[in-house]
Amino acid sequence: MKKKFLQGFAITAMTAALAACGGDGGSDEAATGTVSVGMTDAPVDSVQEVNVTVTGLVLQPAGDGGERRTFTLDEPAHINLLDLQNGDIQQLVTDEEVVAGDYSWMRLELADDTIDNFSVVPDGGGEHPLTVPSGQQRGLQTSGFTVPAGGVVNFTIDFDVRKSLTEKSGNEYILRPTLRLTDNSEVGKISGSIDSTLVSIACADNPTEMGPSVYAGNVYIYTGEDATVDDYGSDNEPLVSVPVDASSADKTYTAAFLPEGNYTVSYSCDIEDQDADGNEVDEDITFYGTQNATVAAGETTTVDFVSP
Repeated sequence: MKKKFLQGFAITAMTAALAACGGDGGSDEAATGTVSVGMTDAPVDSVQEVNVTVTGLVLQPAGDGGERRTFTLDEPAHINLLDLQNGDIQQLVTDEEVVAGDYSWMRLELADDTIDNFSVVPDGGGEHPLTVPSGQQRGLQTSGFTVPAGGVVNFTIDFDVRKSLTEKSGNEYILRPTLRLTDNSEVGKISGSIDSTLVSIACADNPTEMGPSVYAGNVYIYTGEDATVDDYGSDNEPLVSVPVDASSADKTYTAAFLPEGNYTVSYSCDIEDQDADGNEVDEDITFYGTQNATVAAGETTTVDFVSP
């Protein structure tokens, strides 16, 4: 049986008490827009806690677009990312006026890299340090975005733990953040259930301690119709994968904050392997019920998987 460490993340909630500080990003005559920013986290299994500490949020205008805008938490927010799942959001910044225009990035400011601020608790228990590489200790940076003049934008930072969290030998965990910034006006969800017979078939090779009542597999979401489905570490990695809720009678799942468009959706109960450095190894895993789905903004697309 292959060893698995399933990480899945995207940050869903934080404390909301952010206070603005620093420059206003431009002159009194500068055109402005209103921005709100929240965080979300995709579901994850095989760990009980992934704890991080965030101290603020920074917005960097592109080019000569104005001064950097900083929002600082009154108190550092100690967050278990696994509390932020299934599309829930807690706001970081709400209806803040900023200079309109293009921004190069948005950055989550982090506290010092200590076990009090960053740690992992695996299913087996025990708290272990979570190391942030030196180049990212200052903060976790997203892609660029635009605030239209006179417009209102609402963003969500999706922290993909599956791609970010690495388990090495000796209970050593490393956080190499993969963040996905989404515009809430342009995203939807895919959700559904896995037929119990299919779960039994797909998960038949799992050891007793990983039976369907404990681990019921993952649903993989790929960009585009009729995409080639493959494992992490391959040339056809999924955009995101989410674990099936093994505790639910209907074996349900939800993939939230997907940009509107076409997707390929598939299901597998195989357990991915990792190399000695904790990187996903590309290997053959069996997929079931591959099908296309279209996501519309603000809507939930249902994709169920039935037994063959």
